This record gives sequence, C-alpha cells and structure tokens, in this order.
Amino acid sequence: MSGDDRCSGMSEDDGGSSSSYLTNRNGAGDSCSTFPDLVLENVLENVLCFLTSRRDRNAASLVCKSWYRAEALTRSEVFIGNCYAVSPRRVTHRFRGVSSVVIKGKPRFADFSLLPPDWGAHFTPWVTTMAESYRALEKLYLKRMCITDDDLTMLAFSFPCFKELVLVCCEGFGTSGLAVVARECRQLRVLDLIESEVSDDEVDWVSFFPENETCLESLIFDCVDFRINFEALVQLVARSPSLKKLRLNQYVSLGQLHNLMIRAPQLTHLGTGSFRLLENVAHSVQEPNYVSAFAACKSLVCLSGFRDIFAEYLPAIYPVCANLTSLNFSYANINAEQLKSVICHCPKLQIFWVLDSICDEGLQAVAATCKDLRELRVFPINAREDIEGPVSEVGLQAISDGCRKLQSILYFCQRMTNAAVIAMSKNCPDLVVFRLCIMGRHQPDHITGEAMDEGFGAIVKNCKKLTRLAVSGLLTDQAFSYIGQYGKLVRTLSVAFAGDSDLGLKYVLEGCPRLQKLEIRDSPFGDSALPSGLHHYFNMRFLWMSSCRVTRRGCQEIAQQLPRLVVEVFNWNEQEGRDMGDYIDTLYMYRSLEGPRADAPKFVHIL
Repeated sequence: MSGDDRCSGMSEDDGGSSSSYLTNRNGAGDSCSTFPDLVLENVLENVLCFLTSRRDRNAASLVCKSWYRAEALTRSEVFIGNCYAVSPRRVTHRFRGVSSVVIKGKPRFADFSLLPPDWGAHFTPWVTTMAESYRALEKLYLKRMCITDDDLTMLAFSFPCFKELVLVCCEGFGTSGLAVVARECRQLRVLDLIESEVSDDEVDWVSFFPENETCLESLIFDCVDFRINFEALVQLVARSPSLKKLRLNQYVSLGQLHNLMIRAPQLTHLGTGSFRLLENVAHSVQEPNYVSAFAACKSLVCLSGFRDIFAEYLPAIYPVCANLTSLNFSYANINAEQLKSVICHCPKLQIFWVLDSICDEGLQAVAATCKDLRELRVFPINAREDIEGPVSEVGLQAISDGCRKLQSILYFCQRMTNAAVIAMSKNCPDLVVFRLCIMGRHQPDHITGEAMDEGFGAIVKNCKKLTRLAVSGLLTDQAFSYIGQYGKLVRTLSVAFAGDSDLGLKYVLEGCPRLQKLEIRDSPFGDSALPSGLHHYFNMRFLWMSSCRVTRRGCQEIAQQLPRLVVEVFNWNEQEGRDMGDYIDTLYMYRSLEGPRADAPKFVHIL
C-alpha cells in the first residue's frame, strides 16, 4: 500500500526551533503555541500537493506524525500493489479525499495458468467499502481482479462523479455489468477493457451509453470475444467528439473500421480490429477508400489491432506511418517482406510490438529505420520448445547496433549467444527493462556451448538503470552472483529453469536491496536459501516460487520468524492425486498489515 502505517509509531515533531522562534518573536508564550503548529501544517499541506510521485509521498509520510497526517489529507491517488496487503477499511480510514484508486490482485504468473482457479483477489470488499467513503471517486484501475456484475452495478450507482474505469486481465464480469456502467456513469470518459475475460450475457451494452453527446475519450474492447452491436457503436462514436482512443475487437471488419474512422478523424490511438474484409462485398459495389480514411486521421500516433490481417491492405496505413510513435503487430502474422514495406515509413517509432514471424530479417529492417526506438517486444507465434525459432541472436544484435536509445526489451527466442547479449549491454546502456526468454529449457550459448552467465552478467554490470530483469537459458550460480553484485536497482526479477543450487538464490536475496518482486519457477532453489531474505521479505511486495525444491517445513520456519508476513502454499498435484513428497508445488509470500486473508480457498494453506 502507498504510505506505510509503520510510521504511526514514530514520535511527533513539535516544531523544534521554528516554533520557538515564532513564540519568542511575538511574545505570545504558551497561549499561542498551537497557532504556529497549525500554520506549519497548512503550509505543509500546500507543499505536499505538489508531490506526485508515490515514493516521494511515502517518504514524506515517514518523517513524523504531523507529516503523516498532512500527507494523508492531501493524497488524492492511492496505489494498492497487492489487494491482500492491506484492508479496504484501513485505506479509507487513512486517506479520506481520494479520487483515484489503483488495485492489483493476483500475481503475474496467473497469466501463465500457474495459479489455480478461484484463488481470490475479489473486488467486492473493496467496492463495498469505497462506496461508503469515496463518494468523489473518479478513476479506478484494476488488474488481475475478480469482478462481478454486482460490483460494477454498485460502482455505477455509488460514485456520481465517476469518469474512468480500466480493467486489465480481470475476470468474472459480463455485458450486464458493463451496460449498467455505460448507462449510469454519465460523465464516463474512459472505459478500457484490456486482456480481460468478458462473458456474453446477451445484453447490448454499447447501446446503453447516453443518447446525447458523450464525454468518452477512450473506449477499448479488443479483448471482447464476441460480436457487438456495430450500428450502436457507429452512433456512439459519432456522438463522442472527444474520443481519442478506440481499440476494436476481431469481429470488426476493415469495411466497418472505415465507417468508424470517417466519423472520428480526431483519433490519436486506434486498434483496427481484424483488418480484413469479413462481410461479402458485391463486385458492383465500389470498395471504400481506406487510404483516404487513414490520411484524414492526421493526429494518429498509435496503431494496434491487425488480429486477422489481410496483408494486401497494409498499404492503407502508409499515410499515418510517418507520425507513428507506437505500432503493435503482436497479433499480425506477417513475414519480413510485409513488415519491411511498412516499417520503412516509420522513422519516429518509439514502441514496437511484433510476432517473431518477421524473422531476423525483419528485425534488421527495424534497426535500420527506427533509430528512436525505446521499447521492443518480440512474441513467439509458436511457443513450443522443440522447434527452431525464427528469431535469434542475429536479430538481437541488429537491434542493439541500430537502436541505441532502447530502454525496454522483451525477446522470445529459441537460441541466443553471450556475445549478442554483451553487445546489447554495451550498445544500449540506458536499458531499464531486459527480459530475455529462451524457450528451450537450459539452453546454452548455441555457438560456444557455454552457460549464458556472462551475457546476463554484462547486462547488470553495464546497464546502470536496470530495474526489471528476466533470465532464462542455461545459467549457473555465477549468473546470480553477478545479479547480486551489480543489480542494486533491480526491483523485479523473473527466473525460469535456471540456477545450480541454493547459493544462486542467496546471492540475489543478499545482494539486491531494492528487490520488490521475485518470481521463480522450475528452478533448483530450496529451503536453505529462504532464510537469506529474512532481513528483506517485509520490504518486498511478494516472493513467488513454483516447482522448486521448497518444503512445507522450510516455509513454516519463515512464517514463524516473520509473523506479519503471509506465507501461502498450495499443491496442484494434491488435487490431481499425485504425491509430491515433502515438496510444495507453489509458495506465495507477501507482506500484509492485516495478517492472513479470510477468503482463502481450501487448496491454499496459510502457515
């Protein structure tokens, strides 16, 4: 939670020399001693209003009790990194004037089916409590939470000034709840459904928006896996003059996209939908001019979608390419030649997501054109481990040579070399995020046959701003020694199928003082490494270990030594009737001001 309640035990600052100076100068003595304190608190509140960084605010709240109170009174935004780290009642009691809330639920590995269904992260207790205390709530961002239609209904009726709803990787709700939000939240500016599971209740939610002009600025529903009322969508777009962001799902065809674009030339962000003709167009009917529709959108800087692409129509986007700063082809199965025809028109590109179907040749084209690239993500079109992937160290080397301003990279491949990774560490020293996912388990440098230790060691040595790191491939304890020695700013570390022994985990826990999130799967780390983090666990958001060599007894010892830490263990294999022996399948450990949660399902054991 933003702002740690531990500071409540600190002594209150009585004003010190400043208070004495005011009293002596005015000759008021003790009779006016409270007046300077009130003045100072008022001044402090006005100053704190200019603090926008969560970390700065947290630091300010720890100075003394008066700063703690002032910071709470002036905070309008609250960030909850783990919905079980603090209770809703504690949050609303401390922060009274909140208008924006961010809540995150399940750990990230839930995205990879590594968390059992019905694990938790329910939004119901949060919305129930906020409905009583936060009547002025305007913005809500939820990630990996379980939300019901009743939750959305309560939200819609409880917050009269509500304006922004963003649901990322959420589940449990459907079109019934969305319809209530669309109808009741008359000032709604943002409705973004991103990678969430939305059930089809056969309710035409799009038609529930107000019939007069709307306030909509952003509408994202590309994750909705069924058809929507397109005529209602056309009308909604037409009466939303402030609409800047629109991302469509795969059931919107290229012809329908044209119909929407001519009604919203002011768009800055567009998700194209399928990008192919889904309807049967008679030969006698003239096909729409897609090129002119894109050319009319002169403010377009972000383009995504292309979920069922027909490459013949790619030239339609050429008119907007010159101004694009973000391009997402992560659903577009295109080859290198098709990509090159587009990417050569995108010199300003800063964010690029793509499938590995473009091969190394496509990445070389990106490197030749996109000199201002800051973020690159290359996803696998086929995640099998037993195939020879289309991208390799050749593509990574090309990117590091041509895109020297790169700050973030996610790169899936089947083979890699230390030399290519070392080159990236030298050519791109501003890297903040480096995630290299070598999909074949325990894969060495495919040229030398050596472990990938030196490559990842170079990343943490040479990239001084690195805060997020994902490692894979054949790694020994030496790689983790490098991480502990040089990764002093690393906040998130993800490990898969790597390491030799408990020594590797010890290096990390003892050497990375800023570590907040540690995710480990299928690695040989066990009980003897866990005590190495006793000094740091309560400063971390969580530790996740699955399919490692951790026993229930080892977890129990940690739970006994750190009673304010919640230690959850669960075994998938028990549910499947297989004997795991002494090992537990998954350990999820996190800090909490409230202690163990009350809604844990039967398969979760809290030690």
